Amino acid sequence: MLIAGGGLIGLLLGIACAGAGLEVAIVDPVDPAAVLDEGFDGRCSAVAYGSHRVLVALGLWPQIGPWAEPISEIRVADDESSLFLHYDHRQLETGVPLGYVVENRVLRRVLIERARSLRTLSFLARFAVGSADTSTFAAVVTLSDGHRVRSRLLVAADGRKSRLRRAAGIPVVKWRYQQTAIVTMIQHEYPHGGIAVEHFLPAGPFAILPMTDDRSSIVWTERGELAARLIALPYKEFGGELAARFGDFLGAVKPVGPRWTYPLELMLAERYVARRMALVGEAAHVIHPIAGQGLNLGMRDVAALAELVVDTRRLGLDIGADTVLGRYQRWRRFDTLLLATITDGLNRLFSNSIAPVQLARDLGFAAVHRLPPLTRFLMRHAMGLVGDLPRLVRGEPL
Repeated sequence: MLIAGGGLIGLLLGIACAGAGLEVAIVDPVDPAAVLDEGFDGRCSAVAYGSHRVLVALGLWPQIGPWAEPISEIRVADDESSLFLHYDHRQLETGVPLGYVVENRVLRRVLIERARSLRTLSFLARFAVGSADTSTFAAVVTLSDGHRVRSRLLVAADGRKSRLRRAAGIPVVKWRYQQTAIVTMIQHEYPHGGIAVEHFLPAGPFAILPMTDDRSSIVWTERGELAARLIALPYKEFGGELAARFGDFLGAVKPVGPRWTYPLELMLAERYVARRMALVGEAAHVIHPIAGQGLNLGMRDVAALAELVVDTRRLGLDIGADTVLGRYQRWRRFDTLLLATITDGLNRLFSNSIAPVQLARDLGFAAVHRLPPLTRFLMRHAMGLVGDLPRLVRGEPL
């Protein structure tokens, strides 16, 4: 198997398959030292409980866990409304956390270290995929240095601008939101108690993700033109704007570390497979970060594809066969379309201040409060525990 793209999803897929005995090569143009630098990516990821099970099953959690903050509660509030949704892990019989918040650079460090330790995994950093030719029998990739690599299965994990997806002629449905996410980190006066907050403002969601050491990660959605002005403000003025939206429930707050901006968009590939090729992660789908589910969606891609490929290899069959790829596409399509529809709809529903729509939102909040079984179902869905789950998501080894 050859994986184009050594980001979080490409690395995780390579580790899962190589750990089960497959020969895997990961090709990525970026220097690993660069992606581990603190200034490369300021994002944190909300790792849902189902994704946590994947990391446990692959033996990665002991290295990640000390840097992860459990999410014990999620509170979803609508601007000035007195009503809010409250998800509490104690409402579930298992009592496990709803998920964990981990810095992306921690995930990258652990994944790169594991990738380098696996005998059957070759990590070809600082190389790009120049071209790829597929036939009935194999995929042949030409690297940027002219070398050619032959594989039964080519996996495009090369992100939302995937060259392999475009080269395969796979169309996409895509639109830009008129929103930009401002990402930064804050220190606050009082402990957060492991509570994640999603506060819907007219411009978009303002998310507070609990981190270790009484810090929180902020994902602050604004209209694109205003986000550019906010990010350019001096430290004191930026801190004042942030505090005005954050509130005082955790006492005094101050931004710490760099700031980043990420334009928001939705992108769905019309197909997740081509001849001897599968798309995973953002090569296949990009969704609004309103529910923090982007990475979790990609991790379920990994779990499904790894299971199919490993089981096929154990039977001595062709891992790149159309039957295998067809099963992968059918398995992943519904989950992806459902979550993309939900996140897009929530963003449109909450990112406005129209009075009748606000009333409808309040009525919806009140209805969920009065239906505990529905609340528990929504919690399990947010935890990634609903649907046809791959073995890794169930916490079982490949």
